Amino acid sequence: MGGMSTVSESVVNVKEVEPYIVQVTMCDRVHKNTFTHQMSRELILAFQSIATNNTFKAVILTGFDSYFASGGTQEDLLTLQEGNGKFSDNNIYGLALDCRIPVISAMQGHGIGGGFVMGLFADFVILSRESIYTTNFMKYGFTPGMGATMIVPHKLGPVLGPEMLLQARRYRGAELKERGAVFPVYPRTEVMKQALDVARDLARIPRVSLITLKDHLVQQLRKDLPRFIEQEVTMHGITFHQQEVRDNIRSLFGK
Repeated sequence: MGGMSTVSESVVNVKEVEPYIVQVTMCDRVHKNTFTHQMSRELILAFQSIATNNTFKAVILTGFDSYFASGGTQEDLLTLQEGNGKFSDNNIYGLALDCRIPVISAMQGHGIGGGFVMGLFADFVILSRESIYTTNFMKYGFTPGMGATMIVPHKLGPVLGPEMLLQARRYRGAELKERGAVFPVYPRTEVMKQALDVARDLARIPRVSLITLKDHLVQQLRKDLPRFIEQEVTMHGITFHQQEVRDNIRSLFGK
């Protein structure tokens, strides 16, 4: 600003919290963990650094306070609406799926839109009772992206998954549990403890065995995801460029 260069504070922290267990914490308090360019870049770098470590056995992905991840920024949604770029230009949705070792999404806070979807790509998902979870793409009038059309029905089932995508409603974690979501749901203050318990179980297992089994368990998802992404980009070409969508992004964002 004013021609001066500023050094941004990191919005993603990577720390080995216990032997063999690495925690990736999204902590952009200013933007409430929306996928700013800085957040996206630092998430990609975090998982690249994890990929170069040959001792880690489990990743815990989490947020801060009452926010897990809040999806795309209003600026980026408007850019996509104008036809300048595609969400697939920046692959943060597949980070947990592509990670060689198991990933635990400790969604202690709200998971909104692409933020919730990104968390669902983890091998273990833990929700909090109080937090809001939504795939709110259709609230704005455009079809879902980020691989949501694949992973949401896969993880939430053939009834609740399409309902979440089509209606774009907000659900508390407790409500998802009542509706039959198979994820463990705990009070927010207990989510990280539960994630660590899972990670400790994994840390007792040989790393090569974890990698070998994860490769086997997610091979179909990894194979199918590019096709779903391609289809989602095609649907965006049909649905994103409506004036109504632009108006909705301007008027409804953050509400």
